[in-house]
Amino acid sequence: MPFYTLLPARQRLSTKIASALIGFLVLALMAIGMTLLLSWQLEGSSAAINETGSLRMHSYRLAMLLSRKVVEPGQPGISAAVRDELDAIESTFALIKRGDPQRPLVLPPTGKIHLSFENVSRHWQETMRPLAVSILSTQGAEQTAAWQTFQSLIDGFVGEADQLVRLIERDSELRTFWLRSSQLALVALAMSGTVALIYLMFSLIVEPLMRLREGMRRMAEKDFGVRLAVESQDEFGQLTQGFNQMADRLQALYDGLEERVQSKTATLADQNRELALLYDSAAFLQLPQKLEVMCEGFLQRIREYFGADGGSVRILDHRNSNVHMVVHQGVSQEMIEAERCLKMGDCLCGEAAVKKITVVHDLRKMNDAHKLQCHREGFSTVSVFHIHAHQQHIGFFNLHFRAPKTFTEHEQALLETLGQLLGIAIENLRLATREREMAISEERNLVAQGLHDSIAQGLTFMNIQVQMLDDSLRSGKSEEAAEIVPALRAGVQESYEDVRELLLNFRSRLAEDDLIGALKSTVEKFRRQTGIEATLITEGNGAPFPREQQLQVLFIVQEALSNIRKHAHATKVEIRIDDGQDFLLSIHDNGVGFDSGAVMQKGENHVGLNIMHERAQRIHAQLNVNSKAGAGTTVHLQLLQMHRRAA
Repeated sequence: MPFYTLLPARQRLSTKIASALIGFLVLALMAIGMTLLLSWQLEGSSAAINETGSLRMHSYRLAMLLSRKVVEPGQPGISAAVRDELDAIESTFALIKRGDPQRPLVLPPTGKIHLSFENVSRHWQETMRPLAVSILSTQGAEQTAAWQTFQSLIDGFVGEADQLVRLIERDSELRTFWLRSSQLALVALAMSGTVALIYLMFSLIVEPLMRLREGMRRMAEKDFGVRLAVESQDEFGQLTQGFNQMADRLQALYDGLEERVQSKTATLADQNRELALLYDSAAFLQLPQKLEVMCEGFLQRIREYFGADGGSVRILDHRNSNVHMVVHQGVSQEMIEAERCLKMGDCLCGEAAVKKITVVHDLRKMNDAHKLQCHREGFSTVSVFHIHAHQQHIGFFNLHFRAPKTFTEHEQALLETLGQLLGIAIENLRLATREREMAISEERNLVAQGLHDSIAQGLTFMNIQVQMLDDSLRSGKSEEAAEIVPALRAGVQESYEDVRELLLNFRSRLAEDDLIGALKSTVEKFRRQTGIEATLITEGNGAPFPREQQLQVLFIVQEALSNIRKHAHATKVEIRIDDGQDFLLSIHDNGVGFDSGAVMQKGENHVGLNIMHERAQRIHAQLNVNSKAGAGTTVHLQLLQMHRRAA
């Protein structure tokens, strides 16, 4: 379940912060509005005080003008001045009563002030103004009486105006007090609002963030048991819930992590042991060694790996349907003698050999286990794993355990793979043996052909000469016998030289794979033994090729020189080697030559040429012999780059 869901508006952090800010703004606006109102009222009161105070001035001036009117009735302009003062006083009363928001001018809204103003205004309208008008409009005694009355009342009127001024001033003082109080309240509001906002921000934002940061720090220190209290339902409450859910998951993962790491480590260790066993076994089985040594080392390695108490390796004899024990470990001599050679189908191992399947026998669960030699030996588990090579069943190997043992599918696959490695090694050993036998057989065939081509023909010739000598001696023909003896001596000498040459050729070796050096030695021996001028010319410096190919080239040159010695009657021989990408060899003599076409038609009667062709075929080279009667003979050998294996 995701920790984030859409919250109601009243629970959101943004709503709380906006509400607090709006509340603070409303209070600030109210305080500012009150301050502005008090300031405006104070300004209006001040203007009202000024206007009310001007009534005293206008009243005294009016009294002075009326006095002059009475004393100096004929003085021009006094009446107009009196009327102006009357109008000014009327205008002042009207202005004070009406007020002027633009100035501003306003009478404080208190009942006492308004009552005092009404008294002053009524006193003026009902008493003072009529007296002034009477003084202005009358003369004589009536004017004097009105003036005396006006004069006696003027101080009272001015006193009432002063009383109104004092009331307005006291009201202004009170409003000034409230203005200052409002300003102080505004300052207090600003300070308290700031503190409240700081506390609100701290409680709503900072403190939850600090709790989350502390929780993350503890979690970074691998304290996955940390949990945070959910103290609100806002976004931070959701973050806290998400943090706790994350901590729960991390703790669950971490609790199982160590176990998984140990499991993976154990698995990697097992895999490394398996790879080490496979590598060690493969490296060991590739070594040149006898079958018994190979099987002994193989069995020792798998016994140590699986902790087997005993084991054996057995090879199948398909011709006689037998199973022969090659090596054994950890079993008694009695068991060895009893199972040294088993028939296919006999005992547990023979049955497994017939079925060609991997078998693991638990002898404790078998009814007739007491009849088995391995059970009497004290083994509880006997396993049979087969040895294969190229889909050929070669044999099997056993592992014996005194304690009960079960194999996993992975272990069985490992043992089957090891069985294939052993099978391939055994098959390679057999192939190497057969290859050596074939090489020996081929070389013996070549030796036989060489003997037939040289010594056998000489012995046949001497046999005929001996028969002729015997007939001559029986017939008493001493002269014919004397003629036969030199021929016999020449035949013996020829056979002796052939035998010596064959022995020298058979003993020919390549020192440090130096073909050119071996050819120089061969040519020097030929020159020394025959007296024929022989020259070796080499060109190029191609890559070296294997010893086998070099030996066959050397044997071809020796065979060609032998044919020249016996048949060519040459006085000069040239051997040329062009060692580039392809290897080219030519042997030319200036002897009597022969009809190469006729010779090739005779086929196997010319053993020397056949031997040279067979050696060339061994190394996939092309051999051509060109000759004409009286024009000498040339032997060409070409080894192409594609058949020139790297040394």
